[in-house]
Amino acid sequence: MIVVIRFVNVGIAVDDLEATIAFFTDLGLIVIGRTEVSGEWADTAVGLDGNHAKIAMLQTPDGNGHIELFEYIHPDAIETPPTLPNEIGMHRVSFAVDDIDDALAIAARHGCRPLRGVANYQDVYKLAYLRGPSGILVMLAEELAPS
Repeated sequence: MIVVIRFVNVGIAVDDLEATIAFFTDLGLIVIGRTEVSGEWADTAVGLDGNHAKIAMLQTPDGNGHIELFEYIHPDAIETPPTLPNEIGMHRVSFAVDDIDDALAIAARHGCRPLRGVANYQDVYKLAYLRGPSGILVMLAEELAPS
């Protein structure tokens, strides 16, 4: 049996939906939908009783990448330490940008700065990891030379 599969989105729980939307839209993503979900179907799908969340769906300008942000109303969100780059599990979201310095200036307006700085990978990419809202690990990459 062959299963047809396609990528849909990455879902990220956040502690402040509006601040997180502002961060990602300032970087250039577009809000394509907002809603609230709750009820038996949501409890079953997510596996949480009394599940109630505010949701925003964002996409990259080219329409190929999607992030689903959700802020729990119930049950209460559980704070965890931010993910480290070498931890097992969901790692980061990554975006190609045309100017990493401009993208980092936008991120800085939201209080987000590179973990260590901007790296040059073999004169092909400039790369930087930063902490976004709710501790989201974000990688920005500027292509320097065509591959």
